[in-house]
Order: sequence, then C-alpha cells, then structure tokens
Amino acid sequence: MRDLPAAWIAAAAGAELVAGGAAPGGAHRAVIDSRVVRPGDLFVGLTGKCSDGGAHAPEALVDGAWGVLVTPDHAGRAAASASPTGVVLSAPDPLAAMQSLARAWRRELGCRVVGITGSTGKTSTKDILAALLTPELRAHRNRENLNTEIGLPLTMLEAPPRTEVLVLEMAMRGEGQIAELVAIAEPDVGVIVNVGPVHLELLGTVERVAAAKAELIRDLRVGASCVIPARERLLDSHLRDDIDSITFGPGGEVMLLSFERSVVGAGGVAEIEVRGRRVELELSYSEAYNLLNTLAAVGAAHALGIRPSGRVEPRFSALRGKVVELPGGVTVVNDCYNANPMSMRAALNSLSDAPARRRLALLGEMAELGAGSGEFHREIGAQASALGIDVLVTVGERAIGYIDGFDGESYSAATPEEAAGLLEEIAIPGDRVLVKGSRSAGLERVLA
Repeated sequence: MRDLPAAWIAAAAGAELVAGGAAPGGAHRAVIDSRVVRPGDLFVGLTGKCSDGGAHAPEALVDGAWGVLVTPDHAGRAAASASPTGVVLSAPDPLAAMQSLARAWRRELGCRVVGITGSTGKTSTKDILAALLTPELRAHRNRENLNTEIGLPLTMLEAPPRTEVLVLEMAMRGEGQIAELVAIAEPDVGVIVNVGPVHLELLGTVERVAAAKAELIRDLRVGASCVIPARERLLDSHLRDDIDSITFGPGGEVMLLSFERSVVGAGGVAEIEVRGRRVELELSYSEAYNLLNTLAAVGAAHALGIRPSGRVEPRFSALRGKVVELPGGVTVVNDCYNANPMSMRAALNSLSDAPARRRLALLGEMAELGAGSGEFHREIGAQASALGIDVLVTVGERAIGYIDGFDGESYSAATPEEAAGLLEEIAIPGDRVLVKGSRSAGLERVLA
C-alpha cells in the first residue's frame, strides 16, 4: 500500500477520510498495538472487551504513524493531534474496515492466494509450502499465529508490493469463521491438512468440525483447487465438481514413494509422486507428521503450477517441534504451542522413533475437548505406554488423566515451573524429552 494515496486506502476500507488527504504515499503495514507503531504504519484502533484502541490514536500519530483508522468517536481528537500530513480515517467498525482494506490490497497485488486450515499441522504446512515456493515466486506468509479474523488481514497488509503468492494459515474455533477468512483472502487454492477432534466444546462432534473446515471448499471460486487428505470420508460430502480436488497421503494423488534419512543431520531425501510425475526433495526434517504435511504442501504447489525440487529448509514457527540441546546431554523437543489428540499422537510417534537412551513425555492438558476430555487423555496415556515411552510427566490438574492409561514410570507436577525442576532431577544424559500441551498449559515456561 506504500505507493497508494490516502483516498485510495479510505475508499478500499469503506472509511471516511477525515484528515491528511494530501499525505504523500501510503501505509507500509497495519498494526493494532500503538506501542509497536513505526513510521509509515497505519494504526487501527480496535474496540475490545476491556479497552478501546482508538483512544491511543493521538499517541500513535505522535510516534510517527502514517495514519490511524478509528471510530467516529475518536476521529475528531485524532485529527486535532495529527500533523499536516497525518491521515485520519473514520469507520463505524474499524475491524471490518481493515478486513475490506486487506481484500482490496490482495486484489491490487494481483497475486495468487493459498488458504490452509486443518485440525493440526496447518502452521508447519504453511511454513513448508512457503519454503517450496520461494525459489520460484515472491511469497508472503503469516508470521507465527496471525491467522484469525484480526491476524489474517494484518498478514495480508504486510505483504510488500510485487508479492506473487500469499500463503495464509486460517484458524477456526467455531462455525462460520473459515468462511469469514475466505471472504477476506479470496484463495485460489484451499488446503485442508486433516480433520480431527478439536474445539469439541463448541462444535460437539468431529462431523461438525469437518463441516466447519469445509467452508474453505464451499466458498472457493469456480475453477479453484482444493488439496485434501486421501480417503477422508468426513470431507466427501463437501467436495465440488467445479473445482480441482487434489488428494494427498497414502492412496492419494500426491504420495511419498520413499524417504532416505540423512546419515548426518535430521533430514533426508524424499521421493514423491505428484499425479504421475516424480519429484525429489532434500528435506531438513524427518518427522513422519511433517512428511505428511510436505505432501499437502507439494499438492498446493502443484495447484499453483510449481514443480518443487532441491533443498527444502523451512523456517518453522516458534514452539512447534524445535529441538533444544540442554547442558548435560539432554535433548528437548519443544512442541508446546498447542495440542489435540491428533497432534499428540503424532508427536509421541515421532518421540518413539527418535534415537535416545530414554524417552520422556512431559505433557500438559489438551483443551477444548468437551465431555470426552477424560477419555481422550486416558487414550493418549495408553498410546504412550504402547509406544514404549519410558517416563511420563503430567503438568496441571487436567493433565493427570494421562496417567490413567499409562503403566510406566510417571510423575505429576502442578505447574510448568515445578515440572522444570522435576525434569532437572530425573533427566540423564542421552534422554530425549517431548514437551507438549495446549497453550493454556503454559509449557513454554518449562524451558524458560
């Protein structure tokens, strides 16, 4: 937006241009936190439950913001404090205005868009796809978890001029939310990584989870492409004849033919078949779940007309499987950004496959599972036993249910800090430790 005049930005947002019509150039990005404002930013004052961001518009302008987008209640005060070139935009709903502006910027760029959702693995799939596309296209992706009705438009408005493809993760907590994100981003390719038991407190059944994810398929334009897991029956009724459906995984059109682990390092070479054609990728990772995520990403690249090859080294987002070597020869897999039954099983399988003297699972609760939460936790504990996990440490009262299904050495800690102290006592050189739980468990504090 940096080369577009204030009048264009106002019209695109459906806002009134109150001040600063003669401002040179446009905004570089949008921000919603006045404390991080930099010169060239458009500060959007959102109204929250506990605060009204519009009240901070004057200080954002003083700190060098290109302009502000606020409700009419704040526009007058902001205009009074603005410099002669400071832009003040007024709209009854700044969030809706920011979303409209993001959609207009996506159209102005003329780029293609990939929307990615799923019960687990969507962030890693986004990171892998961005790495696959970057050698061929100027790609822009979400930072960390900017994947909601607020984060998605912020991501889109960060895209620089000449961006050729947007790789956008789309988060969902309930019905209608994927549809809202699709309306903003207008994707050309939709990817559903998987469907599983998440957000059951809100949705109740996995079938309703699938329907909510499938809003991505439903709202794609005619002629678009969707990438879906092979043999996922919960999505069958949501498929369309007027879009190209690409299946991935065992029995799909994008399949892993072989994977040869590297003698040195954590990666390996993957041979993949894509609708009858073979590609070979040198991957910097080897986890089974990320190999499956790679197939989804390769399917999306194919839908864009890209045939990936060579070295693939994604910059994975924080707290998602990062390997940390602790003093004393203990390896920790820091995968504590979030957890549900699908991602927990995948992480435990990966732990079981990894070489180690002993394997320890330090697990927090899996949140938002509704009435079946206790049974889900017991099942994960049982799986850890079946996989031969040597030690289980649960963190928090709601995670104790894992122990009901685990028949090995186990401990319970009340807090992440207590778990960290316990880990120092019981871990020995050569151990590999998985740290995983929902965000509500706060397990990032284990390694603080």
